[in-house]
Amino acid sequence: MKKKVTILIPCYNEEKCLPMLYSRLTAVMSTYGQYDWELLFINDGSKDNTLSFIEGLNAGDPRVAYIDLSRNFGKENAMLAGFDYASGDCMIIMDADLQDPPEIIGDMLKMWEEGVDDVYAKRRTRGKESLMRGSLSKLFYYILDKSTRYDVLKNVGDFRLLDRKCIDALKQLRENERYTKGLFCWIGFEKREILFDRGDRAGGDTKWNYRSLFNLAIEGITSFTTAPLRIATFIGIVVAVWALCYILWIISKVLIWGDPVAGYPTIMTVMLFLGAVQLICIGILGEYVGRIFNETKNRPTYLIKKAKRVNSIYNK
Repeated sequence: MKKKVTILIPCYNEEKCLPMLYSRLTAVMSTYGQYDWELLFINDGSKDNTLSFIEGLNAGDPRVAYIDLSRNFGKENAMLAGFDYASGDCMIIMDADLQDPPEIIGDMLKMWEEGVDDVYAKRRTRGKESLMRGSLSKLFYYILDKSTRYDVLKNVGDFRLLDRKCIDALKQLRENERYTKGLFCWIGFEKREILFDRGDRAGGDTKWNYRSLFNLAIEGITSFTTAPLRIATFIGIVVAVWALCYILWIISKVLIWGDPVAGYPTIMTVMLFLGAVQLICIGILGEYVGRIFNETKNRPTYLIKKAKRVNSIYNK
């Protein structure tokens, strides 16, 4: 009996990329005919003709399945939908924009056959990425790596092959505020890297602006470490010690040298400084409280509008 490979492709407004993506994937699938294949597209509330194109593929190719989410839930939750309904013995996650080259799938499968559970693609180069964006990315991974208890893979995205045991493990992690790149590391299992040169988008515009990347960074840090809370505590202790030393210094100046105390400027400086520190600490605390609030509502991570050719009650 042939082993089955699922290729999971989350999509949001990717109509310009999908024709070329499908062409290159069919070439790969033809090369490796010893496997059964499933192309599982997750339409994450696209506003262009992405869904229409996927429906056309589904009508003409029995290997194509899709799930149409009721709205845009974000890539992290779209991937969870794929984890839930993938039917393969292993699954390959890749973006629709062809920055992840399908041609290295064969190398991933070879490592999987050797017993590796998680074959992750590590970027050797990052394409046409600005210096600022690359520097901020390095800073984020450095902070996350230093503040967590497990190794965080640098220059690694979602492009990877996962064995069925990894898929089943990820399905158990149902938090709403998700950072899947961290979850890949958290679940463990045997991992091995494969290097590749990340290309440019085949078409369309990137969905990841600086604001989106900043929000993702906040999600990643608050999902996997309490280091910001500890830093806030440390800052509070330092400020308290500084304030005590400053008070003693002011008292000494008055009692020993008889210097007059500078009133208004001193008070304003101290108040503004302490106010800024308090607001920062409250903001950090608020991020964690907000996560608790969202999780306690226990809402589903995604809702399905319709689906075709998936192993679930949604087969229609």
